Amino acid sequence: DTPGSTPPANASGAVTPAAPTGATQAPVSSATATPPVAAADKPASDVAGEPLKAEVSRTDSSGAGVSAAPTAPTAATGGTDRAAGTAAASGPAPTKAAAAPSGAKAAPAAAAEKAAPKPAAAKAAVEHAPKAAPPAGPPDPPPPADRPAPAFIATLQAKVPGAVTAVSYWVGDWTIIVAAEKILEVAAHLRQAPDALFDLCSDVTATDWPMRPERFDMVYCLYSTRHRHRVRVKAKVAENQPFPSVTPVWPAANWLEREVWDLFGVNFTGHPDRRRILMPEDWQGHPQRKDYPLEGPGELLMENPLDWLKLRQARDEADIE
Repeated sequence: DTPGSTPPANASGAVTPAAPTGATQAPVSSATATPPVAAADKPASDVAGEPLKAEVSRTDSSGAGVSAAPTAPTAATGGTDRAAGTAAASGPAPTKAAAAPSGAKAAPAAAAEKAAPKPAAAKAAVEHAPKAAPPAGPPDPPPPADRPAPAFIATLQAKVPGAVTAVSYWVGDWTIIVAAEKILEVAAHLRQAPDALFDLCSDVTATDWPMRPERFDMVYCLYSTRHRHRVRVKAKVAENQPFPSVTPVWPAANWLEREVWDLFGVNFTGHPDRRRILMPEDWQGHPQRKDYPLEGPGELLMENPLDWLKLRQARDEADIE
């Protein structure tokens, strides 16, 4: 406004003071509000109640108060530039994915349903699938051609003929596979021979291969404190085959063989004290066998360990009485 100008008058003739600069203008009532104008580059629709694309629907349409879903621009609407201009003029609106044609959707669904195997047929196929046979034992890899066997192995083969059935080498360790009936002769030689002198039996263990006639591999780990070399002696033993104890040669093997008897049930003969060392004396079976039931012996299957103790106490009290 220029200085000295007169403020505008209203309908009654009263002068309305001008609003100060920067003040917010009061909202106009809905009765006198001007209807929304379409984008400058697109005329409004001629059909009454039809909402413009990407604009708020009219109150007289079926979808009053809900933004219309945008559609792909056509040549009549001016292409991509016109759609972008319309969206910029009307503001952002929520999008909605267009529904796929029923025929195009039904075809992949039918193909997927046909390709998917039936549950019953799949279950039958799994049940009738051939099962892999249990392993019959690990292989004993022979020593490489460029690595000669230690001298004490050649001496053993010469002094105890027929004792050594194979020699194996794996990851820096030598293994002598011997006949089960020759184990005492082999042990005595390895203990006393000057080039061997294995004076320490550091460990005795076993592995179980039920599918093999000689199901157990008896393993003795020997060490020489004088020559500082090691060797592993292995013998294959059947389930109830008598197997001589090496306790007379290495007294340290006493408890180690008791553990093998307790957990595997190898039938040691000549042992000075063959009894269980880990499991209770009246325990049934040998837990480290691969055919041992995972839940324990069926006759004494008890979920609560206290029940086992009560049963054992009852037996002790019956013996006292």
